[in-house]
Amino acid sequence: MFRLASILYSLIGTTLAGTAIIAVLTAGFDTLVPIVAAAVIGALVALPVTYFVTRAVYQS
Repeated sequence: MFRLASILYSLIGTTLAGTAIIAVLTAGFDTLVPIVAAAVIGALVALPVTYFVTRAVYQS
């Protein structure tokens, strides 16, 4: 299960972090701190999302 979760996290984490960065840039924040904060928040949000997706794949 950990192997699948790590593969899914590499996809989900980059997707959510990238989406958060795009949202921050679209909102007009173009300095380093908001961009890095958005990337970190996206990576942290990806952890529970990865858990639920992995659990759903294993249960089906």
